[in-house]
Amino acid sequence: MSPAPVPSVGARIRLARLERGLGLRALAREVGVSASLVSQIETGKSQPSVRTLYAITTALGISVESLFEGRQTTAAVRTGTVLHALAAFAADPGRRIGPLVTAGEREVLELDSGVVWERLGHVPGTDVDFLLVTYRPGGSSSGSGGLMRHAGTEYGYLTSGELVLTLGFEEQVLRPGDAVCFESTTPHRYRNDGDEPAVGVWFVASQSVQ
Repeated sequence: MSPAPVPSVGARIRLARLERGLGLRALAREVGVSASLVSQIETGKSQPSVRTLYAITTALGISVESLFEGRQTTAAVRTGTVLHALAAFAADPGRRIGPLVTAGEREVLELDSGVVWERLGHVPGTDVDFLLVTYRPGGSSSGSGGLMRHAGTEYGYLTSGELVLTLGFEEQVLRPGDAVCFESTTPHRYRNDGDEPAVGVWFVASQSVQ
């Protein structure tokens, strides 16, 4: 017997919005986008950026991971859309990755904004992404250049290259050996203005939402 189809990300966003009694315009105001864009996302006619996706889930009080539960993770994905990358990369919370993950066994995702994520491990029942992150020259965490914010906390350690972190109203340049940690609700963006890849290890802990 075939498993029941998993609702699309847009359909899950619509369901969460209706469960909270929010209209399209009310959610759009919370997120800072047009009601038309929210409608297009819910119907699958448009793909949100990482920044917009985090803004929507924050406004609805849900986690990004909850939008992708039940979707199968692939070993390696190359895709033209950030949303498809996130959907493929969202692991079943009950699936262990590790305890040993060799370089050739990593799940790799290449996002369309010049960023590569390599998953280094996952312990069932936790909401922590353990990642090796590469920002190619010109790469950025936000394709539109805007800042993003979402629930949780992130910790990063840069091993090579340089990375510009915009955190709130300040910009900091991360160099090899530098580390950062902050609440992800603070508006932020990473970008690589250099000529060589910026590589680091990141822990992103999602905050549980009741």
